Amino acid sequence: MPHDHHDHDHPHTLLPSDPALRVKALETLLVRKGLIDPAAVDAIIDTYENRIGPRNGAHVVARAWNDPAFKADLLADATKVVADLGYYGRQGEHVVVVENTDEVHNMVVCTLCSCYPWPLLGIPPGWYKSDAYRARTVREPRAVLADFGVTLPEAQTVRVWDSTAEVRYLVLPQRPEGTEGMSEEALMALVTRDSMIGTGLARTP
Repeated sequence: MPHDHHDHDHPHTLLPSDPALRVKALETLLVRKGLIDPAAVDAIIDTYENRIGPRNGAHVVARAWNDPAFKADLLADATKVVADLGYYGRQGEHVVVVENTDEVHNMVVCTLCSCYPWPLLGIPPGWYKSDAYRARTVREPRAVLADFGVTLPEAQTVRVWDSTAEVRYLVLPQRPEGTEGMSEEALMALVTRDSMIGTGLARTP
């Protein structure tokens, strides 16, 4: 058979099977060849994990909670509104915001790969890219929510949105009770990354 060989020097045989280890091995190889700067890689990761997101998304949510006019504009044309705030760029070209209410709870998944609004939420978590999450969220969203510790009333519908290369979704979580009069900065601390994906709820103060 043409492919039935034992070439242990083939590049693929030198990479570990675990995805994280494969990434580390590739990074090490690229650094040794002088093709990437490890400091630059660390800076990019820090930017997306801590400065770009999910703080940007939390800012959008907190402002929507405090400003009805902003919220209306956000739900009507999120792409323009978040771009006006400076939250745009790669993986965030077209954003749609969906609002959680007493009647509907929204969840976001990308069934084909891992499309995700990077400018608003930063780097997607590992579980978001997993086959299990991508497959189960569409079939049994309540079971997936239960895995995240979220139990919703039976009367509340769960709606799943499938992100694509053309459209990325951000969930506007319900505002927690007892937060009236809180500043935008204080409200931001209650917004979690998972609540903006729909696999979690906003924190209570």
